[in-house]
Amino acid sequence: MAEQSGERSEARSRWRARRSTALTVATGLLVWLALVLPDRTSGLGPGALVRIPVEGVLLVAVVLVLGRRARRAIAVGSGLLLGVLAVVKVLDMAFYDVFDRRFDLLNDWYYFGPGLGVLGDSVGRPAAIALVVAGGCLAILLVVAVTVAVVRVTRVAADHRRSAARSVVGLAVVWLVCALAGAQVASAAVASRSTAELAYDQVHQLRADLADRSTFARAIANDRFGGTSGGQQLRGLRGKDVLVVFVESYGRVAVQGTSYSPGVDAVLADGSRQLASSGWSVRSAFLTSPTFGAGSWLAHSTLQSGLWVDSQQRYNQLLTDRRLTLSRAFGEAGWRTVFSDPAITHDWPEGQRFYGFDKSYDSRNVGYRGPKFGYAPIPDQYSLAALSRNELTADPTRPRVMGEIDLVSSHHPWTPLPHLVDWATLGDGSVFDGMPAQGESAASAFKDPAEVRALYGRSIEYTMGTLVSWLQVQPDPDLVLLVLGDHQPHSYVSGSHPGHDVPVSVITRDPAVTARIADWGWQDGLLPKPDAPVWRMDAFRNRFLTAFAR
Repeated sequence: MAEQSGERSEARSRWRARRSTALTVATGLLVWLALVLPDRTSGLGPGALVRIPVEGVLLVAVVLVLGRRARRAIAVGSGLLLGVLAVVKVLDMAFYDVFDRRFDLLNDWYYFGPGLGVLGDSVGRPAAIALVVAGGCLAILLVVAVTVAVVRVTRVAADHRRSAARSVVGLAVVWLVCALAGAQVASAAVASRSTAELAYDQVHQLRADLADRSTFARAIANDRFGGTSGGQQLRGLRGKDVLVVFVESYGRVAVQGTSYSPGVDAVLADGSRQLASSGWSVRSAFLTSPTFGAGSWLAHSTLQSGLWVDSQQRYNQLLTDRRLTLSRAFGEAGWRTVFSDPAITHDWPEGQRFYGFDKSYDSRNVGYRGPKFGYAPIPDQYSLAALSRNELTADPTRPRVMGEIDLVSSHHPWTPLPHLVDWATLGDGSVFDGMPAQGESAASAFKDPAEVRALYGRSIEYTMGTLVSWLQVQPDPDLVLLVLGDHQPHSYVSGSHPGHDVPVSVITRDPAVTARIADWGWQDGLLPKPDAPVWRMDAFRNRFLTAFAR
């Protein structure tokens, strides 16, 4: 019996030893993965693992010379930091894919609210909330797991000080040789210091964000048009209705060099012919947007204010100050100023307080009774018709209107899409009933990247074709439009590093308006060529006010 008991005890000891070894290997691998995890999805792959993280080598070297209490404190602190940085790397991957930039630790938490709404339009709100909660739980679990793993790895290293020291020296020598030789695997440096660089970049970004507050405050205050009235600035547009029309996600890739651009180009070319035959003159170019993939409000405020609003911090700061916007300039000059965005579902006090809009239209007050199309609560055709009905009437006694209207049918996820109906049949929008069921669901479409790109192209074709059709039924000979995109579409549609350029067009029936912008060098028609002029979007306000001041 004693012999059997001894054998069982020995077996349990072997099992515990194997379990301890497996746990040590697993925790070591987790720490290794957290250290070498790239911050872009393009860096994922087996090559990312064939790296020597200098941060891990230094951490083990430090704990080997510390006492028990100090070692544990360093291990816990380092584990928490490494876990948080691993979460930041995952966020960086998402932001590079969507916004073409890294995650801003101070300001980008704002995007989780709008992101939840967009995700809800793709998979349904309950599923979106469940995914967000699951993501938050996984982030917390990752931080805890990495912390526990670092504590165990450092404790094991201290318990086996001699062999750990030899490993540290060997890895340090290999790291140094690889660093000097520039050794790479799958375009990634074998001698890795990416986690330390990420921590440095985040600290640098935090300092830059704080310093930018005073820099941007000076830019807000330095306004060459701030001391002049709208009446002095806009004499060249007296008697005109002026609309700024933002087309969601309408980027350069929609018109050049992609699988879907030929279809969009055909719609624009046909639209240019239709407009020319109806007496419209069109001039087009490109503007460089301050944002990419999302964040439309950054582009809107940049165009309106003449300031480069490329972060949520700058946007928030701008809206708490006073700056002459295009809409406020028109309002001071006697125009009735209006804003229309069907995606808004709640009160938006900034519209009146900062932009100076006299009236705002959204999904709640235009009488729409039809179905929703993905993100877009109201099809673009109905939005344009509602603006005509409510503001651009044939009444000769009404005030002239300056308005911003946002066309959102081309917003992610680009399905389902409406199709153009006879303008006389629009009614309350019930004519669109049944159309969403005819389109592909977002969940199905996003299984095929080629299909997503095709759907994006068709959404731009729909919006631009609808806009041209609307202009054909507009009796107002004094209408002037500025039509532009807000940003390029997401990178899974536009590809890697497509730039931030968006098409822009001025459309008018008055040759005098066209003559005022002749020196801009913009090209004829709705379709700008690759060599068309490119301005930064923040340069437009001053150029516009200068052109129409005299």
